[in-house]
Amino acid sequence: MKSLAALIRESGAPLPYARSRPLEIVEIDLAPPRAGEVLVKIESAGICHSDLSVVNGTRQRPLPLVGGHESAGVVVELGAAVKNLKVGDHVTSIFLPSCGTCSECLWGTPAFCSIGAASNARGEMIEGGSRISFNNAPVNHYNGVSCYSQYAVLDERSLIKLPDDIPFDIAALFGCALLTGIGAVRNSAHTKEGQSLGVWGLGGVGLSALIGAVISKASPIFAIDPVASKRELALSLGADFALDPRENLRDQLPAGVGVAIECAGRADTLKSAYEATSRGGITVTVGLPPASEMFSISALSLVSDVKTIRGSYLGSANPRVDIPEFVDFWRAGKLPVEKLLTSVSPMSQVNETMDALQSAQVVRQVIHPY
Repeated sequence: MKSLAALIRESGAPLPYARSRPLEIVEIDLAPPRAGEVLVKIESAGICHSDLSVVNGTRQRPLPLVGGHESAGVVVELGAAVKNLKVGDHVTSIFLPSCGTCSECLWGTPAFCSIGAASNARGEMIEGGSRISFNNAPVNHYNGVSCYSQYAVLDERSLIKLPDDIPFDIAALFGCALLTGIGAVRNSAHTKEGQSLGVWGLGGVGLSALIGAVISKASPIFAIDPVASKRELALSLGADFALDPRENLRDQLPAGVGVAIECAGRADTLKSAYEATSRGGITVTVGLPPASEMFSISALSLVSDVKTIRGSYLGSANPRVDIPEFVDFWRAGKLPVEKLLTSVSPMSQVNETMDALQSAQVVRQVIHPY
């Protein structure tokens, strides 16, 4: 079938993207869903820094590709042997399909699925190959989702069913921003009630981590970002302190924070978070810095200060367990996702949304493919 989609042919286009137009709206062809796959009508898609990283070239992916990995939509067609979804179901996408059979999945850590990670790196569906073509040439998938499109073919393992009453613009954030941020606090850091916590970088993932800290009853909670409006938003979401990165957190809490969550995707920010972590504390890094950036610390400090550094991918989550719990939090008023939405735009303005994200002045933007 035909679908309008945002195609990336080359990375590294010059700013502003509103002028260079690295994301080109074209009519693609979608093959029918194969066994275990479904066709989804995309209603809302998030603009995430991971998508921007492909556009600006700091994250290499096979090109050309259709962008986007954070979305919500409706199932409109089933391939053979689909077990857990039906036509009409509302779904949110997750950017790492879990195969269910690799050692990581069998150990109960689907966020670390090696089979899904390998297929994502190749730009393929988890069962292999592409379902997208343009001018009779194959186009790569982005993280098995490629949701900057009116329609997308996804493996059912890349989808989580959601209740029909959740607005699509809210539902889109469950599978990436919320899962990654809240998961870093709860699953990676195992934050305890009363434990001090800091979040570096207040984008969609960072503010989701902040919400996770509030849910976990961390105290005190520090929010660190150079943008004043984001610091103000963090205070409204429950942060006790909101600091400019030029300020020293230890001036407020001399011992440092027990949990430091780095969401900015910069090696220098990770170093700042590590240095602000207390003796015996844990630094969790979520952001995706350029591969060329190196992280340097005192090796002795890991022993003498008994610190831990941990990476967190997909919030170290089990999406089929965590996302239904997030829905319960949202219903109870504990997950104010609405406050994270900066703007809603048509897909025709996707390049403009990338400019806004590059400027670091927005939290989470969504686009509508129609």
